[in-house]
Amino acid sequence: MMSSVDIALACALLSALLIYFVFGVKLDASDNAPHRTKLDQLMERRDAIYENLRDLRFEFRAGKFSEQDYEEIKQSLEVEAARVLSDMDQVTGGTPTPATRQTSTRLTAAEKVRNS
Repeated sequence: MMSSVDIALACALLSALLIYFVFGVKLDASDNAPHRTKLDQLMERRDAIYENLRDLRFEFRAGKFSEQDYEEIKQSLEVEAARVLSDMDQVTGGTPTPATRQTSTRLTAAEKVRNS
């Protein structure tokens, strides 16, 4: 049978290990990174889509895509952009934000370029 000294020693050891486990955890670098909001994620996705559209247009002009492939991919990206913009409106409650105003300006500029 265990003596009271053995039990006290086991409890002390268990307590020390528990304290080390709780307070000895090293934070990962991602733990210190600021968490992105849903709007931040949508803005990042919107920017990626616009970049893909610019790249697609460049590659089409370079002859890497047929006109049919270009139009299909472009339409797909535009539909995705519209979905992202709609999601941005839902997140902001339809209230214009600097992000959505920037998008509106980009779309207007893109329309002018496309029509020229």
